[in-house]
Amino acid sequence: MALIKSISGIRGTIGGKTNDNLTPLDVVKFTAAYGTLLMKEGANRKIVLGRDGRISGAMVKNLVISTLNALGFDVVDLDYSTTPTVEMAVVFENAAGGIILTASHNPKEWNALKLLNSKGEFINAAEGTEVLRIAAAEEFTFVPVDKLGVTTTNEDALQKHIDAVVNYDLVDVAAIKKAKFKIVIDAVNSTGAIAVPALLRALGVKEIEVLNAEVNGKFAHNPEPLPEHLTGLSAEVVKQNASLGIAVDPDVDRLCFVCEDGSMFGEEYTLVAVADYVLSKRKGNSVSNMSSTKALKDVTVTHGGEYFPSAVGEVNVVNKMKEVNAVIGGEGNGGIIVPDLHYGRDALIGIALFLTHLANSKKSIKQLRNTYPGYFISKNKITLSTGVNVQSIFEKIKDKYKNQPINAEDGLKIEFDNDWVHLRTSNTEPIIRIYAESNFETTADNIAKRLMKDIHEVI
Repeated sequence: MALIKSISGIRGTIGGKTNDNLTPLDVVKFTAAYGTLLMKEGANRKIVLGRDGRISGAMVKNLVISTLNALGFDVVDLDYSTTPTVEMAVVFENAAGGIILTASHNPKEWNALKLLNSKGEFINAAEGTEVLRIAAAEEFTFVPVDKLGVTTTNEDALQKHIDAVVNYDLVDVAAIKKAKFKIVIDAVNSTGAIAVPALLRALGVKEIEVLNAEVNGKFAHNPEPLPEHLTGLSAEVVKQNASLGIAVDPDVDRLCFVCEDGSMFGEEYTLVAVADYVLSKRKGNSVSNMSSTKALKDVTVTHGGEYFPSAVGEVNVVNKMKEVNAVIGGEGNGGIIVPDLHYGRDALIGIALFLTHLANSKKSIKQLRNTYPGYFISKNKITLSTGVNVQSIFEKIKDKYKNQPINAEDGLKIEFDNDWVHLRTSNTEPIIRIYAESNFETTADNIAKRLMKDIHEVI
């Protein structure tokens, strides 16, 4: 069991001992620390709260609401929601911040507090560090009885989010309607079962089949939308003779598609396809984290824009997008960020833009996929023993490959002609991740193996 305290939030497993798991005492402590941070920043006293479909969601929500009320905050409770909906609702409500109760793609025993600022974006590194400091010092003061906050419910936030997506200027509802798509959704027993069908109906899609539609947090399979977890969706797409399949994670910020023959469109290519469409209509730059496919760079350059890599992590992608004024960005795990809607990964705008692109292309989804490069990413990791100096390892690897282009912004990214390898430590585990990409699967695997051998030799 685990409790992981990071600058972007607190996540852990339910049950067990305090400080080792996400227990009620830990929930109260970190919620109070976050509220204290907002008070120090002189923000208003309103916070938006939403949750995914997890079994522990109601219990954690009640603790969070009571703690925030005890600090004098008014809480706007969205209850079942999505991460991007909460992000947008912070702005709609003119709130000081927001909390999303979700452990994203982690299994059912996990939950987390994702913390937002007044722009509906994840708090930055300095703010995250301050939350951890305040929590450790228990530096919070609760208000007297006549200043307790109140809680109200908001049942309109998802509809406002859907309206914003449907009315977004690059979304073509008429084209989607005309295409008469038949779509199967894997909602993995969470709030995607509420949000995705509602969006599709608003886009004019009539034939919708939802798998794992009961919002009970008892995930029918591992909730991370990876090919090995989506065999049921693939089979159903073929069985139903559907146009495509859609899979989202429990908090609906990651998105991937299944082709009409049951094959994967590829989560790396969700962003590539959406960017291809956006950049065909709107000239500009793109950003993805440096562990994502180079196909985004190819597409961006084709449309006359410039591609920029960022460090891994949504907050880093967002910062880079702002810095280079990108018109589209995201992560290779199926996270789409459309900045003039909001700076956050959002499966709903991703679905609407993808379906617009597919409808206008007059192609099947498989034919659309075949218009993009067939790159392969080999994903590997090395487990480290205690006390290993990773920085020393990276310095020696950097020296060995000093004649190659190297980016040291987030671990080490080394380029070899048209191929690349990215080495980085995990924020949550004692491992080094090794991702390599090439036109050929065997080449990607061989590059990864070579670097893993180099690392073992250095250790």
